[in-house]
Order: sequence, then structure tokens, then C-alpha cells
Amino acid sequence: MRYPLGEREKDSIRSKTGKRLDDINLEAVIKGKITADDIKISKETLIKQAQVARSVDNVQLGENFERAAELVDVPDDVIMTIYNKLRPNRSTKQELLDIAEELKSKYKAVKCANLVLEAVDIYEKRGVLL
Repeated sequence: MRYPLGEREKDSIRSKTGKRLDDINLEAVIKGKITADDIKISKETLIKQAQVARSVDNVQLGENFERAAELVDVPDDVIMTIYNKLRPNRSTKQELLDIAEELKSKYKAVKCANLVLEAVDIYEKRGVLL
């Protein structure tokens, strides 16, 4: 992978719906051929970004991109609910454990589920659970 992907790997980059970068342009928008989902990033593109990050020894950024890739198929309203529940003093331990289980079982977002479980441990130690 060569960074920036949008310039150097343009032919291999697709949107969430499979549209190529060249297909997403002002003319297509005006003609109504582009939807909101057409401009969302794909799981595959995020994985490629993770590979680029890891190739320059930015492991943490690579992990962030991998977690983002897991979230591509999670509905926006679910992500916002999780975001709000992860704020300190907003959830019980069981609520966060349930979120982790849902991420893992329903959405196959194992890395994200593990991050929530890590938050549970930290929040419990810091006393910021309901």
C-alpha cells in the first residue's frame, strides 16, 4: 500500500457501497446517483489504512483503523448509544458488558468489544460506573 491511498491506490479504493473514487463526483451528486452511503468509507479501505500505519510502525493507529473497520457495519444510532454509554458515570458494569457482548456476537466487532471490556476494568478501578 502506498500512502495516500486516495492518490496512489485510487483504483483499489471503494466506498461502503462499492463505488470507485472516480464514480463519486459533483456531476453524479447533481444527477442523484450518489447516496449518503456511497460516500462512507469501506471496511476494506480502513484495513488498507491500518496496513499503511503498521508499515511505518504506527501500531496504535493501525489498531484504531482496525476497530473503525469493525464499526462500518454497526448502525450509526448504535454507535452513538455506545459512545454515550462509555462516558464515565453513564452506565453500570452490566450495561457495558452487554454492549461488549452485542459488539462481539451481533456485529463481529471483537476488537471493539475488547476495548469496551478494557474500559469496564478501568472504570471499575476508578469508581466511575453507576
